[in-house]
Amino acid sequence: MTRVHPDPLRLLFIQAFSMPPDADYSMRKPGATREESMMNYGLIAPLLEGVEWEVHPGPVSHHGTSLVETREEFLAIAAARLPVVREACESGRYDAIVLLGGGDPGFLESCEIGQRFGIPVTACGNAQMHVAAMLGRRFSVIDVSEPHSVHYGNIIRSYGFAENCASLRNLERPLPRGDHAGTSIAVEKSRVDAGKTSDLLLAAVNEAEAAIVEDGAESLIIGCSALYWLKPHLQQTLSDRGWDIPVLEGYSCAIELGKLKVRLGVTVSGVAFPQAPAPRFRRVKKA
Repeated sequence: MTRVHPDPLRLLFIQAFSMPPDADYSMRKPGATREESMMNYGLIAPLLEGVEWEVHPGPVSHHGTSLVETREEFLAIAAARLPVVREACESGRYDAIVLLGGGDPGFLESCEIGQRFGIPVTACGNAQMHVAAMLGRRFSVIDVSEPHSVHYGNIIRSYGFAENCASLRNLERPLPRGDHAGTSIAVEKSRVDAGKTSDLLLAAVNEAEAAIVEDGAESLIIGCSALYWLKPHLQQTLSDRGWDIPVLEGYSCAIELGKLKVRLGVTVSGVAFPQAPAPRFRRVKKA
């Protein structure tokens, strides 16, 4: 059980990683304010009213100078983020920790650390799945690329949501990396913000509609955090087409789930995340 704190809640956001100075691609501009360092801050600002919050930039990347899509890259940044989580828990300064990044690197291991200190930890993908499962029986994922969607399928299974997942729909807009120029998602966002047409938004809408009609999706979640900005546009366009279906994004769900866990006074089950040595043990377990 976690400690119950009075208002204001104290949240720490931890980015998945930060780029070294010589990286080919920059995720956040140097010297950015905490608001500027949070993607799509306008979408989540109302959720942070009355909350004390900080942003950790995440560990400096050791997986290379590309963004993260493959198993190797996710594992590397997961291992690098765990010491940051542990240090934050040890500090006693925070009521909850929110892990940023759509693929949840290091989430389950971070929950184990948080349980030790009575501090709940949430992550974007996991939080979206829990909310989606409350809104309907089956959800579909709109994701960015082939390797990222394969990884996302893995975490869906590890969280126990395989039966709730109607499909993963891949837009195949790979993130920039040295061996692939990628389609500039930032350019597509700027076009939408300017009221112009966007091939990426159109593709997302078409895949979302196919997920509803062909796959049986009753809610939609967004995989890679680089696509979270699509949420309001995707929601509105589907509504205009007559679909009353919730579209979720990870930051909002992870923030609200973190706040809820603090209010309920829970972290994770100590039976599901036993400490070593465990005070009690079960002789038989089911896989």
